Amino acid sequence: MTRRPTGDEGNALVEFVYLSVILMVPLVYVLITVFFLQRASFGTTEAVRQAGRAYARAGDVDEAERRGTLAAALALADQGITEDVTPTFTCLGGPCLSQGSRVRVTLTYRVRLPVLGAVFGRGAGGTIPVTATHTEYVDIFKAP
Repeated sequence: MTRRPTGDEGNALVEFVYLSVILMVPLVYVLITVFFLQRASFGTTEAVRQAGRAYARAGDVDEAERRGTLAAALALADQGITEDVTPTFTCLGGPCLSQGSRVRVTLTYRVRLPVLGAVFGRGAGGTIPVTATHTEYVDIFKAP
């Protein structure tokens, strides 16, 4: 007749593995989500800054919008964001590109949550919006 072992010997390893999986998986998911949001924040902030600078230094409004949009796309691509995100340009303090006027650039990018983004589909569900705004002054010494 064999005797069954009594006590908790050997169970600590199993309990540690279960607890570590239960605690680590959500922690890793939260960290990955934070990294995605941080990347989007860096990208949108730099994109509006560069788009405003490109817009304010252009010769006419059509060229300014084209330059600003391309500058924003390049800044976003530097952070690995390749989706088509278009900034909006608003002229303040006078006609667009006149000396001393301002241009405000606003950009909103929706960060798709890892794993959950696919569950919610292509709509706004499963995303977190990241918005950046920058105001750039047109040089007062710019040739009219």
